[in-house]
Amino acid sequence: MHNSLLIDKLKGKPTPRPPVWFMRQAGRILPGYRKLKEKYSFHELMSNPDLASQVTLMPVYDLGVDAAILFSDILVVPVALGMEMSFTGSGPVFQKSLAEAEKPSQELKPDASRLEYIYRNIDTIINQKPENIPLIGFCGAPLTTLCYMVQGTGRNPDFPEVVKYLYTNKRDARKLIDAIAGMSAHYARNQIQHGVDVFQLFDTHAGLIPADLYMELFLPAIKKISETVRNTGTPFIFFPKGLGTGIQYITPELTDFVSVDWQMPLRHARGLLPRQIGIQGNIDPRLLYAPQKDIAESLEKLIPFYREHPNLIINLGHGFLPDIPYENARFVTDWVKQVNWSG
Repeated sequence: MHNSLLIDKLKGKPTPRPPVWFMRQAGRILPGYRKLKEKYSFHELMSNPDLASQVTLMPVYDLGVDAAILFSDILVVPVALGMEMSFTGSGPVFQKSLAEAEKPSQELKPDASRLEYIYRNIDTIINQKPENIPLIGFCGAPLTTLCYMVQGTGRNPDFPEVVKYLYTNKRDARKLIDAIAGMSAHYARNQIQHGVDVFQLFDTHAGLIPADLYMELFLPAIKKISETVRNTGTPFIFFPKGLGTGIQYITPELTDFVSVDWQMPLRHARGLLPRQIGIQGNIDPRLLYAPQKDIAESLEKLIPFYREHPNLIINLGHGFLPDIPYENARFVTDWVKQVNWSG
């Protein structure tokens, strides 16, 4: 891909400024998305190729970001593993949680064809997107995916049933993690075959368990997905939210960039990660409630960091919150594009 700041940055090439994009940029805060939501459900937007393409590309035009990210959901992998899910007003809910089963890993009925509609969406997006704008594909990491599968909903963010399962039934947990990793790797490979340029693995709940248990149970599964992606030459970004100082165990063999949450200062993250791994993040999404003058003051701290460590992608430490002012999100991208990064 020519003239893509994000791809150049991910591949270690010099760029005039850091690229900028946002997690959860496709939806929520965009006036155009809210208008579509008056007519269509989330499921309809996700399953119609033209609507999914429209929503995916909306932030490129409305926010001025340097990349599009596929409009989809992290819970499509559990559906492909045989679970039945519906989107409700309070979020996705599985018909039957795996916590109800004695051996959750034996409840799965994998059917990869349930992901086919997403590849059709990608085909449509590729045909409609600007040439210099890369498309980011993604899926949920095995721990985050397992959390929703076992608990059935995300209503209790402490996921007590999940933690109990991991400690009391480690052997079955490993089988379930392997199944999730296998389907996720298949899904990632197909996204790339259909044209995504970058792949991000989201582990929103990486901080749920101790880092050493995380590495023991989940690192092999993450490696499997990462190798599938990187063996195709596609850059890989890993977002382990809440992992804290556990990021020191992440190696260049695992990922190209680590997306850092807002709890971890960038300089601290830079000290913990190997030099070859780039950093993405870590703006607190709630900063975007502040007056634009205060937002700019906070962003200015990124300039000296970038001059010292140019392998940086500007992003949030997690996704947009639904009531963040659209104007403030646009302000951030405009600020990144206008400021003098080179000194």
